[in-house]
Parts: sequence; structure tokens; C-alpha cells
Amino acid sequence: MTRISIDTDVCIGAGQCALTAPDLFTQDDDGYGELLPGTEGGTVGPLAGEAARVCPVQAITVA
Repeated sequence: MTRISIDTDVCIGAGQCALTAPDLFTQDDDGYGELLPGTEGGTVGPLAGEAARVCPVQAITVA
């Protein structure tokens, strides 16, 4: 099972995750990245890794 997480202490709210993988990520009311409900584990596509790659502060982990 693949796990996706966002380090909320590191996230700066650039929004690249939501732009790259809108089926997995959104932004909260303050503009910080967050996972959509139900996407914390399970099968994820290649865009999860791409979102982690484009995050300017590497706040996303896909393992």
C-alpha cells in the first residue's frame, strides 16, 4: 500500500500539489496543501510522485 503525507510544518502553500494532482490534493482555507479524504493510503497514480517532485519545499512524501 502506498502512503502519501504532507508535512504541514514545512508546507508553504505554493499549491503545486493541487495543480499537479487535483484528484489527490487540495488546499485548505489558509492555502496550505492537504490530501483529499480517502487518499491517505491505497493505490495512487504516478501524479502523486510528480506532486512530491514539484513541491518547492519537499513537504510531500510518497512511500
